[in-house]
Amino acid sequence: MGIALVCSVLVAQNISTPQSGANYELAARFSSKRVGKMVFSTSITPMWFKNSDRFIYSYETPAGKNWYLVDPANATKKLLFDPVVIAAQVTEIVKDPFDAQHLPIQNLKIKDENTVTFEITSSIEIESKDDNNKPKKEKKIFGFSYDIRSGKLTNIDGFEKEKPVPTWANFSPDGQMIVFSRNFDLYYMDREDFDKARKNEKDSTIVEYRISKDGIKDFGYGGGPTSLYPEKEDIEKRYPARIVWSPDGSGFALIRRDERKVKDLWVIDVLKQPRPILENYKYQMPGEADAPQNHLFVYTFKDSTFKEINVSAFKDQEISISYQPILEKERFDDIRFSRWLGSPQRLYISRTSRDLKRIDICVVDLAADSAKVLVEERLNTYVEIRPIHLINKGKEFIQWSERTGWAHLYLYDGDGNLKNPITSGPFHVENIIGVDEATRTVYFTACGKEADENPYYFHLYKVKLDGSGLALVTAGNFSFDINPIDNNKYFIANYSRVNTAPKSTLYDANGKKILELETCDLSLLLEAGYQFPEPFTVKAGDGITDLYGVMYKPYDFDPSKRYPIIEYVYPGPQTEATNYIWSRGMDRTDRLAQLGFVVVTVGNRGGHPNRSKWYHNFGYGNLRDYGLEDQKVAAERLAARFPFIDISRVGIHGHSGGGFMSTAAILTYPDFYKVAVSCAGNHENNIYNRWWSEKHHGVQENVSDKGDTTFVYNIKKNSELAKNLKGRLLLIHGDIDNNVHPGNTMRVVDALIKANKRFDMLLLPGQRHGFGDMTEYFFWRMADYYSRYLLDDYKNTVDIFELNNN
Repeated sequence: MGIALVCSVLVAQNISTPQSGANYELAARFSSKRVGKMVFSTSITPMWFKNSDRFIYSYETPAGKNWYLVDPANATKKLLFDPVVIAAQVTEIVKDPFDAQHLPIQNLKIKDENTVTFEITSSIEIESKDDNNKPKKEKKIFGFSYDIRSGKLTNIDGFEKEKPVPTWANFSPDGQMIVFSRNFDLYYMDREDFDKARKNEKDSTIVEYRISKDGIKDFGYGGGPTSLYPEKEDIEKRYPARIVWSPDGSGFALIRRDERKVKDLWVIDVLKQPRPILENYKYQMPGEADAPQNHLFVYTFKDSTFKEINVSAFKDQEISISYQPILEKERFDDIRFSRWLGSPQRLYISRTSRDLKRIDICVVDLAADSAKVLVEERLNTYVEIRPIHLINKGKEFIQWSERTGWAHLYLYDGDGNLKNPITSGPFHVENIIGVDEATRTVYFTACGKEADENPYYFHLYKVKLDGSGLALVTAGNFSFDINPIDNNKYFIANYSRVNTAPKSTLYDANGKKILELETCDLSLLLEAGYQFPEPFTVKAGDGITDLYGVMYKPYDFDPSKRYPIIEYVYPGPQTEATNYIWSRGMDRTDRLAQLGFVVVTVGNRGGHPNRSKWYHNFGYGNLRDYGLEDQKVAAERLAARFPFIDISRVGIHGHSGGGFMSTAAILTYPDFYKVAVSCAGNHENNIYNRWWSEKHHGVQENVSDKGDTTFVYNIKKNSELAKNLKGRLLLIHGDIDNNVHPGNTMRVVDALIKANKRFDMLLLPGQRHGFGDMTEYFFWRMADYYSRYLLDDYKNTVDIFELNNN
């Protein structure tokens, strides 16, 4: 009894030892650059043969990169070629030395059922000319053809690498006509002239045909220069047309967007030479009256005419044309195009009210110039939909809807009459993967259905269109990402958890494992000291709702010490900060923890859409504050559960919406959160973009007695809380962020100064929303900040930073 008492006292004494001293070396060891040299492929992306169910994929490990040929029908996987043999043959031809582990194959493509082609770049420099006919030097590229059956490698004589397909090119379904935009109007050229343009866009012999003549800036027919004062050269460039072809290529449809009244916003690029320049762009803010006006046009080549289809129903409505899904066997084609869903005379659209409480699914009859409503979706918060899936030659369609509070599938006849629900129950259907019309079976991904499993884990399921025969296809306590073949006979699943190495497996339609394809090689990462994080579950602030999170510990974790806790947050509502599958993106979680922190990510009510609609819309009308209680309560519950967490030293960090949330947290709970690092935050959602802010917070639509409609938006802002600051706050923003404008941060700065508060700020020059090439510099500034104010240990990180970039 006395021994037990002594032991308990010793444990209590040890557990009270605070972690002090930041481990900069351990954090440097797991930079994204270094991790990229320890972890290679984590998933496979198949290239399917056009006329069989076979596919090719590449996979890289610390042993090198290999290409594989898989035949699902025979359950076989083999090397596409022997890399030792190919390296020797390529070396002999190119005259540069290669071996099996260092074989820089590029642009491997399937030519036919028995042939692949690829490229090798040599060290030889050759003279060539640019688009302006000026001489330049470039590396010589060799082209090779490989016969899969015979194993014969052939050097392609006179090989000339094709330039990438220009982003402005929109191909007709037969690939013979290419539509593009210039000076806000539409033009087309034939395939022969496109091939000239692909080689040299300034070829004077290219013939172009004009389609439209009334396009103007901010009310054009396609893309174009956005600058307030564009140069003539910019106006005359080719831009994407943004059209959707009819299935037979006889015409196309497009949404012509009138933004002439939408107000401009600006950022100044101070790094442009020789003078800083003013960038301007259209940017509607919440509640503003002047909104883009969308018009649906259809063009037919036979008549050479545009026709506008009247689909108006709501003020300031959004219109979306439904596309045919891209076939998996077309995914790697150079020439791709978008076709509208339906027939040459019928297409499908959705139209959404500005307050997003109303969405109509419509079919447009081109002969009648009319739109018929097939499905009306209505909610008191906001409606979300997915593209409909046509079956039975358009006599039926499948609709995704959250009308019952959960996302499910519904079967309709072609006239919009509901035939039956296909799925139902307390789980979330994500996407339709495919439909086998012969057996009337739909394959879909869903989460939250399997008991005793994280509700964010995706699985593949199948069910009959009448709702019978629901079955799990991909069993196992993992989250599955699905790559299907177009005929739905086989599926490739890339799957993992946050605490398992990613795997890739081939399944058949009944869920039978055909082949275990790959397991990600983490051996070098584990040798470096990596340890998997730990999933956890806690109750939300209401004591009822389960929240799911992940805990990241230092790899030199000592359970006898007490560690500061840092929450990495994103409030939603379109996603959360928590990763539920394994990822090598570690900077804000695993890597940050190595300095000497326990880092956690956890969801909150109002966060991820892949749970119930109640959970997702919890923050509607309260976009600043809704997630704060759950984040605070989660940290408190974890500290009560784990004695190594020091709840007196709490930090919080986030980017974008997380930057907004982390600042709101330290200002709402100033005695709880001691340090916040807030990046690119939309702190003032009244000046963030209308679509995100009005959707997730809500906008009031008012109709006067005269029938005039106005929209009113009111939201709480972080600047209103500035007087509450007690802890340490670091605000970071890119100075040309054209997503979340720097004004969001500057307004908080202004309020903090006027409240006579001490804070820190870092402005990153020339950086957009994601911080671009300054992400590593940002990490070390964040590391310094938390180390100084949570560990009382500040170091000069210049040496670490330079070491990390060598």
